[in-house]
Amino acid sequence: MRLDKFLKVSRIIKRRSVAKEVADKGRIQINGKLAKSSSTLKVGDVLCIQFGNKRLEVKVTELKDSTKKEDATQMYEILSEEKIRLEDLKE
Repeated sequence: MRLDKFLKVSRIIKRRSVAKEVADKGRIQINGKLAKSSSTLKVGDVLCIQFGNKRLEVKVTELKDSTKKEDATQMYEILSEEKIRLEDLKE
């Protein structure tokens, strides 16, 4: 499954166009490597996503083409979530 579609279906990012923009700006890594919106995900992959002042690390547990809102969180497991200081972003 494409990265941008996974982010939308899992509801980590609300819209696919926003997911594509975040990925194409180099703010997402898959297993430690920079990812593009078209990158292919597999179960077990670890994503590191940087949204503004927050860094989220999740492990892909399921791939589904569509989900109900209550089932979306079953598609991933949160490994870590941290706030980033502005000074750290400038480095």
